[in-house]
Amino acid sequence: MNNLIIGIAGGSGSGKTTLALRLKERFGEDEVRLISHDSYYKRHDELPFEERCKLNYDHPDAFDNALLIYHLQELKAGRAIDCPVYDYSNHNRSDKVQHIEPAPVLIVEGILRRLVRDVKERGRSLDSVIEQYLTTVKPMHEAFVEPSKRNADIIVPNGGENTAAVEMLAHHIRNLIEKANMM
Repeated sequence: MNNLIIGIAGGSGSGKTTLALRLKERFGEDEVRLISHDSYYKRHDELPFEERCKLNYDHPDAFDNALLIYHLQELKAGRAIDCPVYDYSNHNRSDKVQHIEPAPVLIVEGILRRLVRDVKERGRSLDSVIEQYLTTVKPMHEAFVEPSKRNADIIVPNGGENTAAVEMLAHHIRNLIEKANMM
């Protein structure tokens, strides 16, 4: 299958998921698949819960990138995948999977919107989220995310809230798809 893979990267809370969702809204249901890097956190069945809580989930080594790459290759080849599902409450990959069919556009987005998400959706305390931000998120952002900007084709300030950028990107993606006769 001749599909377009779009990577959305940025710091925690930068609006990657919002941008991915806004782009998906601009296309038909069968045209775009979203794949979250969060789904590819490594399994840690060998560790007790208390030890899993201490892991640095902001380091690139926390992810099973080989599986993500394999899944992207499968989707590009026109084959469906069973994407892992991460269980945030247990700090481990669950036994569930999400079946994803191939599509002309694959949007891959990374770890995101930490503070609001962790407090509202994961039941974490504000103090624990702030402590994690200061001890792992910020240092990992400075070491790995910020330097990767030089490889970006486009930098979108304000993530998915930047409607002008969303429209421009959607238009550009549509042109690429039409040019490649993918739809």
